[in-house]
Amino acid sequence: MPLTKRICGSRVERDMDLALHAGRIRGVAMKRAFVVVTLVVTSIACSKPSEPTAPASFTPQPYANLAQVMRGIPFTFSNIVFDAQAQDPGAPRPAAEVTAGATETFKNVYGGWQEVENSALALAEASNLLMIPGRSCENGKPVPVQEETYRKAAEGLAAAGRAAYKAAQSKNMDAMLEVSETVSVACSNCHEPYRDFDDQKQRCTPVDKKTAAAE
Repeated sequence: MPLTKRICGSRVERDMDLALHAGRIRGVAMKRAFVVVTLVVTSIACSKPSEPTAPASFTPQPYANLAQVMRGIPFTFSNIVFDAQAQDPGAPRPAAEVTAGATETFKNVYGGWQEVENSALALAEASNLLMIPGRSCENGKPVPVQEETYRKAAEGLAAAGRAAYKAAQSKNMDAMLEVSETVSVACSNCHEPYRDFDDQKQRCTPVDKKTAAAE
């Protein structure tokens, strides 16, 4: 019986020793893991964040001469504003013919008074395009963006576009009749000094140079 106790006792002691040894191993492993995690966290915290790459800068530049811009935007959209004097934009339109081409198919998508509003805003936005440096006129002369007369004409177009937009929002044809005169005057303020010449070479000539030549 005493022998049995010693055997049982030795097994218990051996198991305890193994358990303690395993515990020490786990403790060492946990300490090492904690050290590794601490080092990683410290490294991340201390590392300098990479700076985001700056996007490539975009500088507006002209792609068309002044005549092309005027024919593509102000000419097209001012006529839509002018039409609203006599043709009710809110009147029902015939259904689009879906087989007649893109223009005919989608003519009613943004039609009615919304079309007039958008056209008025296009006039206002066109004034920004007219002021982009480096653009040439159709005859090759530089657009006189630095001249006061030209700048005021561009500002006048922006103001006329905004006024036309407000009138279109009212959906009042009498308001469109009145504002159409404002748009017409804004156009003339640029056309008369810079465009309306029989000799194309005279177009886009700064006003002060014309005055000096006349004297």
